[in-house]
Amino acid sequence: MGLGFIISLIAIGIWTIIILTIMIPFNKKYVFRHKITNKIDYEKTKIYLRWNVFDTLTLVLAIYTILCVQALNILLSFEYTIENPFVQFFVNQSQAWVIVIVGYLITRISSTLKCIKAQFGDVNEPDE
Repeated sequence: MGLGFIISLIAIGIWTIIILTIMIPFNKKYVFRHKITNKIDYEKTKIYLRWNVFDTLTLVLAIYTILCVQALNILLSFEYTIENPFVQFFVNQSQAWVIVIVGYLITRISSTLKCIKAQFGDVNEPDE
């Protein structure tokens, strides 16, 4: 394993610790759960209907990932290969954070739709 991959794994670990130290207390404070089933109570949880710290964190990660991909493109255009530690670093960072961002996007859309349905009812029901 090259030096760039090792440094990238350390960077991913640091990013993960930062993300978890922000998300865990925020989640415990603003996301309401049923006491018996421990499932999210979407009627009481309003945080999915507005911009929150999760979204800001995802935006920062998306910008960081775009910068990593652009740096990788520049290095590859100068004909650097995978033996270069910088290429290794940016390849690993780009792959890891794209997966995280896409996973969060899917989760966020799903949670927002569930919250809308719980708050406002089923929109497809005709008025009688």
